[in-house]
Amino acid sequence: MKNIKKFLATILLVLLTFTWDIYSVKAVTDDNIDNDNESIDILEENSIDISLDEVNINSPLKVSARNAIAIDAETNEVLWNQNGYEIVPMASTTKILTALIAINYGNLERKVTISKNASSIRGSTVGYVAGEEITMRELLFGLMFRSGNDAAIAIAEDIGGSIEGFSNIMNDFAKSVGIIDSHFESPHGLDSPKHYSSAYDLAILTSKAMEYDIFRECVGEKVIYKDKYNFTRDYQNINKILYKIPGANGVKTGYTGGAGKCLVSSINYNGKNIIIVVLNCVDRWNVTEKIYNYVIKSNEFINKNNKKILDEEKLAGLGKIINEEDLTYGYKESDVIEVEVFKPIIDVEEGHIIGKISIKEKLYEKSKFPLISNINISKEELEKIIIGEK
Repeated sequence: MKNIKKFLATILLVLLTFTWDIYSVKAVTDDNIDNDNESIDILEENSIDISLDEVNINSPLKVSARNAIAIDAETNEVLWNQNGYEIVPMASTTKILTALIAINYGNLERKVTISKNASSIRGSTVGYVAGEEITMRELLFGLMFRSGNDAAIAIAEDIGGSIEGFSNIMNDFAKSVGIIDSHFESPHGLDSPKHYSSAYDLAILTSKAMEYDIFRECVGEKVIYKDKYNFTRDYQNINKILYKIPGANGVKTGYTGGAGKCLVSSINYNGKNIIIVVLNCVDRWNVTEKIYNYVIKSNEFINKNNKKILDEEKLAGLGKIINEEDLTYGYKESDVIEVEVFKPIIDVEEGHIIGKISIKEKLYEKSKFPLISNINISKEELEKIIIGEK
């Protein structure tokens, strides 16, 4: 009997160990959910249609994401925020930067030979085979449509010469577009202590990337057939937000054990792209929709001429000497508009910035727009205009 119990205990221990090993491997594999074996018409979470009528703008919105933010892609104005500046892992949303560098530094028609290093990478892959020749343009679609880690490695090796070389380019490029609280160690985003970002940085990065036609195609189309660009295969986009929210036009999913489920989205609302980032969010599809509905209901998106604003603020004289410009910004009832005119130290020349219009939520400056002189004017004359004598 003792031998039987010992035998059963040993079997149980082996089974538990085997089960734990499987779980451990799965927990650290990038984009397990977003792999190419999943049908895009089955949501990993229950799909919930969230009506605008259900949105309560009288109380602050709290969502089940560790970090989340929404910004206006045109002005980078923060429309809503929940721990959006915290530094955290971000999984395959990293590939937004990888794609942006490929667009800026790569030759889209150049054929890249897939290395063994690229073809053997773990996690989510397109399925490229070592020795295959794939154009940089096709690698972009493999990267963003299929979240291909193999595509990421191939791009990095071609542009940077190595993963390390490409990482240096990533960090330099990120700083050049104003991403200062992030650090990149790989082109794919597998978990690493030195690989991190914030919801805010990812939103700013995405607003920059959406300026490029090829990027918008790589993240916004649902299917690309190989005949269009003479690709080696067809590509179907695994980003379910494109199918869930009308107006959604991108951008990127991500999932690792350390980062959790992540999603960076772009949704076009009345001609304006709203960028929404959710990190470490189990219910990312529904949470993104909830944030979107809250943002469009709680913000009035205003387009107003800067001279009209100055006129309303009793500064019509100042309006006569600045460049005219239409300003677009999100506005809540609790927001205030402030005009600040810089005290002149020297005479002002045409093109000089002489002040700014600020949109403020309490003490926080959400948006600012420079006031640019359209004439040469002495500091004495400008001071008279400021105090209302002219």
